[in-house]
Amino acid sequence: MTEVTMTVNGKLMRGEVEGRTLLVSFLRDQLGLTGTHVGCDTSQCGACVVHVDGKAVKSCTMLALEADGAEVATIEGQADADGSLNVIQQAFQDHHGLQCGFCTPGMVMSAAALLKENPKPTEDEIRHYLEGNICRCTGYHNIVKAILAASGQEAAAIAAE
Repeated sequence: MTEVTMTVNGKLMRGEVEGRTLLVSFLRDQLGLTGTHVGCDTSQCGACVVHVDGKAVKSCTMLALEADGAEVATIEGQADADGSLNVIQQAFQDHHGLQCGFCTPGMVMSAAALLKENPKPTEDEIRHYLEGNICRCTGYHNIVKAILAASGQEAAAIAAE
């Protein structure tokens, strides 16, 4: 076992991990941050997306030891300081960008990374960026609308799928 230390959602966290412990397992099992979901175990679905040092990563493909000393942000850290939904989360709610909700944490984290890189993405840019995230319920139309709305753009006129 090896000690790992990282700042998660602004708080210093420590734990003991085996060398093979995935970051998603550390977050869920040791830190109790179960909003980061394990959907496929093969890095195909994107339900496990978190930010490590400001970059979106699939936490099922990263060892916890690789995040030692890093700044990690999870879905639990996305709400505003008063506990209310942030602009992306609120847009997902307002535009019905979720159904079962399983993919939603990864989608929100991916959307946050996209909007940090590109504050006013086009519909095509959003769809391209989300290629690593799978939603089995919504068909993406409302997810794209939510991200456009979160970026401050008009979301009503996007093309139907």
